[in-house]
Amino acid sequence: MFRPLFVFIGTRYTRAKRRNHFVSFISLTSMIGLALGVVVMIVVLSVMNGFDHEMRTRVLGMVPHATIEGDQPISDWQALASKVKANPQVEAIAPFTQMQGLLTSNGKVQKVLLNAIDPAQERKVSIIDNFMLKGSIDELTPDSFNIVIGDKAAKNLGVGIGDKLTFVTPEVTVTPGGIFPRMKRFTVVGLFHVGAGELDGYLGLTNLTDLARLHRWKPDQVQGLRLKFDDLFQAPRVAWEIAQKLGDHDYYARDWTRTQGNLYQAIRMEKAMIGLLLLLIVAVAAFNIISTLVMVVNDKKGDIAILRTLGATPMQIMGIFMVQGTVIGVVGTLIGALVGIFCALNVSAAVSALEGLIGHKFLNADVYFIDYLPSQLQSEDIVLVCGAALILSFLATLYPAWRAARTQPAEALRYE
Repeated sequence: MFRPLFVFIGTRYTRAKRRNHFVSFISLTSMIGLALGVVVMIVVLSVMNGFDHEMRTRVLGMVPHATIEGDQPISDWQALASKVKANPQVEAIAPFTQMQGLLTSNGKVQKVLLNAIDPAQERKVSIIDNFMLKGSIDELTPDSFNIVIGDKAAKNLGVGIGDKLTFVTPEVTVTPGGIFPRMKRFTVVGLFHVGAGELDGYLGLTNLTDLARLHRWKPDQVQGLRLKFDDLFQAPRVAWEIAQKLGDHDYYARDWTRTQGNLYQAIRMEKAMIGLLLLLIVAVAAFNIISTLVMVVNDKKGDIAILRTLGATPMQIMGIFMVQGTVIGVVGTLIGALVGIFCALNVSAAVSALEGLIGHKFLNADVYFIDYLPSQLQSEDIVLVCGAALILSFLATLYPAWRAARTQPAEALRYE
């Protein structure tokens, strides 16, 4: 098979053993350094993708994409829902009512956001069924005063299925005997685990009718409508448009960017900044090829002079060392990509196994929004990382190859 002279000699130099073993060692370290840089970059970007994915699927699958609420309790929510549903970007609608308060049991206290739902409608806008450990939201029947809480809250309160909890509302009742907080007993009928500390610890679910009674509303009155969109990133704009069409003063909209937006933006910004910093690591590893090729050029000055006297042009000499440096970059990048893909696909299981082995939790749900290390490998990240590594490797060959092309045969052979 025909190969240009510079490609033939360049690949031969790459395979050949050198007289200077230090040069061979530097070539090997350059290749390993580039491979490690690619591995780290692929793994870290996959982990950041995992955080982004879990944020969108788990956390934003539990909290509303947007809500439509009124200044007063909404009596005929079905009629309002039919108007909202007219917008083609609204995928599903469910009524809700919320109340903040405290849960107490056996002297233990836990703050809670009690979210009243209609189980049949809630499934259309929430993925709560995917995270149920015990029980079911179907047991949240009207006038039953049942409650579903997260496993973290249950652990803090020391309760399980069938146990009683006391919900203390932020309102008080004035009686002749004094002022007393309003309280209501609930029965635990379900436990869920989302993996997000905020949701597992501070969210409770009950029936719409039960919470309406605590608000002293009519049984069919609700606080608002929860909306699910085809594209959650359109939620702020579309929810505002819907509220405007319903009436400027009667209804207002809230969306997920007000409750979880800062966290999501932080994840996206961290991915960009960490990616840039890791790219610098890859750049350092790639530019180690410069020192490798400079030493190779010095080691091969005699060969270069002989090639020049045999008629090799400066461009051919330059091409020889560009091919050699590019081969180092390609091999290092390929090895790094394969190892990086393997590590990215197994990093979650490896970290989980390490946590079990040493008995320490690296991601505490009290600090982070999820309690495990996610990873999602994306092909575009692999292409981006490998492409950047190959480009930097190629650029690193230009200066040493240019120096080789300027070698004068007489000078190189003077002391041979």
